[in-house]
Amino acid sequence: MAEQLSTSKCDSPLLQAFVDNRSILVKIAARITGCRSRAEDVVQDAFFRLSAAPQITSSFKAQLSYLFQIVRNLAIDHYRKQAMELKYSGSEEEGLNVVVQNASPEATHINLAALDDIAEALNQLPQRTRYAFEMYRLHGVPQKDIAKELGVSPTLVNFMIRDALVHCRKMAGRQA
Repeated sequence: MAEQLSTSKCDSPLLQAFVDNRSILVKIAARITGCRSRAEDVVQDAFFRLSAAPQITSSFKAQLSYLFQIVRNLAIDHYRKQAMELKYSGSEEEGLNVVVQNASPEATHINLAALDDIAEALNQLPQRTRYAFEMYRLHGVPQKDIAKELGVSPTLVNFMIRDALVHCRKMAGRQA
């Protein structure tokens, strides 16, 4: 089946050489990847790289060599990536047999109860202490920034975070 390509000329001689030799480039990539569909993807990637590349003003033979080398390198990269994915992937049935730790209904219930206890403990804290704790532990804001925002010393922020943690641990331990 003959490919129908646009008859308009490209603005770059390299891109025009690409368009003129596209079917050959696909065949080169298909030999490496083992699949025409994947080869089409490789050639498309090559086109996008070429369209962003600077203008090359060399002989036609050098341009073709450059095109073939780009497609060959991309096809090899694609093949290696595919081989790596196959090495570390498995079938869907294998995924169904994976044991998930603490996936029992009882473990899920216990974990959700612990989260409820911690949420209740945080609600019992003074607003400023809770804010400092959440900003530091959940959002990763440095203590000195929290201190500046609250208008207190970094040492006080450190004590507020420690007090909140102790309170949460005490409330979670009380339920156990």
